[in-house]
Amino acid sequence: MKKDLLFLLLLLGISWNGRSQNDICTGNLGDNIFTSGDFGSGQINIPSKPADIVSTYSYVGQGPPRDGSFTLTNNTGAWGGLYSAWLAIGDQSNDPNGYFMVINADFSPGVIYEQTIEGLCENTLYAFSADVINLVRTGIVNHVEPNVSFLLNDVEQYTSGNIGQTERWNTYGFTFTTDPGVTTMTLSLRNNAPGGIGNDLAIDNVTFRPCGPIAEILPKDIANICEDGDPIAINATINGNQFGEGAFQWQQSFDEGLNWENMDMANQNTIEHNEKSAGFYYYRYLLSNTEENINNAKCRVNSNTKIIQVVPKSFDIERSICEGLNFAVGSSRYNQSGVYTDSLISSLGCDSIVTLDLTIVPDEGIDPIIRFNDPICTGDTEGSIEVFNIQNIHPPYIIELGERRATSFVKFVELTAGVYDVFIEDAVGCTFKETVELFDPAQFVIDLGADLSIDLGEPVTINPTTNYPITEFQWSPSQDDCGDNCLEPTFLPTISSNYRLTATSELGCVTVDSIFIEVNPARKVFIPNIFSPNADGTNDFFSIYSAFPNVQEILQVAIYDRWGNLLFERQNLAANEGDNLWDGMYRGQKVERGAYLYYANILYLDGVEVITAGTLTVVY
Repeated sequence: MKKDLLFLLLLLGISWNGRSQNDICTGNLGDNIFTSGDFGSGQINIPSKPADIVSTYSYVGQGPPRDGSFTLTNNTGAWGGLYSAWLAIGDQSNDPNGYFMVINADFSPGVIYEQTIEGLCENTLYAFSADVINLVRTGIVNHVEPNVSFLLNDVEQYTSGNIGQTERWNTYGFTFTTDPGVTTMTLSLRNNAPGGIGNDLAIDNVTFRPCGPIAEILPKDIANICEDGDPIAINATINGNQFGEGAFQWQQSFDEGLNWENMDMANQNTIEHNEKSAGFYYYRYLLSNTEENINNAKCRVNSNTKIIQVVPKSFDIERSICEGLNFAVGSSRYNQSGVYTDSLISSLGCDSIVTLDLTIVPDEGIDPIIRFNDPICTGDTEGSIEVFNIQNIHPPYIIELGERRATSFVKFVELTAGVYDVFIEDAVGCTFKETVELFDPAQFVIDLGADLSIDLGEPVTINPTTNYPITEFQWSPSQDDCGDNCLEPTFLPTISSNYRLTATSELGCVTVDSIFIEVNPARKVFIPNIFSPNADGTNDFFSIYSAFPNVQEILQVAIYDRWGNLLFERQNLAANEGDNLWDGMYRGQKVERGAYLYYANILYLDGVEVITAGTLTVVY
């Protein structure tokens, strides 16, 4: 199947390009000395702790890990107790079951990963790197950012700096050269930031590789020759003098680059491909600074893979396609079942005979069940679209929702309100498309009413209105003494303030409203400046009239004659005790008519003390 595709690409004049090198090493890299640096792969969400992971942190068998511990997982999104601030992610690879290391940092810096390697080569350049991601989601505030150092023999050599909440994996690392005589080394990753709120990270693809000059086989495109063509030379191109003239070992792979075998007598910078049988042939070479080191995988680098394709004179293609489609061979298009033979001349000038056995499959109409849920709250990402129980389909198939893709029954989650196209295509090219629209519910709102202006001591009852039942709420400032009906509290403000209510509906939606209450610092006290203590029942007493709770207490009241003699005094009176204070008596005798001086110190609800003094006239 794969080889047929490559042949067709050749006939259509399409070529493939090689991959670029890791930016940390400007040349070519060797094999990863940390053979388990990608943490492996498996169906179990959290495996048992691998024996080869060395860390000062403790390993936990369930997620998420607590402070000072770590775990391995292939998907944090599968954890029922995933912290709300954390990302739901898989590892940094194309393997859906690939593991990665999840770390909840300790409260002090510590080593999170460490390996001791023996059998290194002296005076050799190496690259030490790792992929790291901050697990805290974008938009979460006041969380500590991770900071990772790379250590050699416990000495810091490189640091990532603070790793921001970008929701992206980033590669950090550096290169170094081993000193003369050094063949053993301990390499470590240490988290420097303090734990607590934040400082949560994941690492993957920890790599330690030899780094050499640029070692290439050019051009990097697939080299194509005809089945009856001439042999082709494959040349090594070296750019850089890290290895001097270098030592070579050419290799060939017989499983499309998964495993490699040394070629006999292939130690020069050029070899020749002379195999004429149709097919694909994979070559590369190893490069080191000495012939001794060429046999040490820890001291050599690998070139890019060079593919030689020998185009066959004839080959067979068996295809099934959906009714209504056509299959192209060269300039011919076929849409009926049958066996077809075409003679083609490729872009290389090779003569090829293609025999196509084509089957047209009736399009019975792909028929899935699509179930969807609107977002729970306005603007949230709790919407979902589920595709399952697909009928009339020829597996394997793909299900697409925008840029998201699945290869089996799937539930697409974390969707906002909007229009989504569900697209399905099966193995023979039959397709299905349906548009699904998710709607936001009516927005959950509360209304505390218009802003208010009141006098000091005037109580205010706030009656929120809402369009959904409220199950939880919180006032700011807090109202701890609001009794049995804290949702409709009565405030007694002493200063102008903004009162904020945060409410949660029965569906878990959250909304906020506020009201500003302006407090006028009124002083509600009246002190008459004349009275007649003649026992006629009218105005017989000196009084201080005050409004409670505007006035909290009369701290002191005193009456003096014109010579400063104290005639009357009372202290610490409640606001409602200011009536009928002085009856005009002094030492058992009524005072003479005339002017006297009064003094009053009054405490108000807002804690302010006001001293009032004036002239009081006694008449008979």
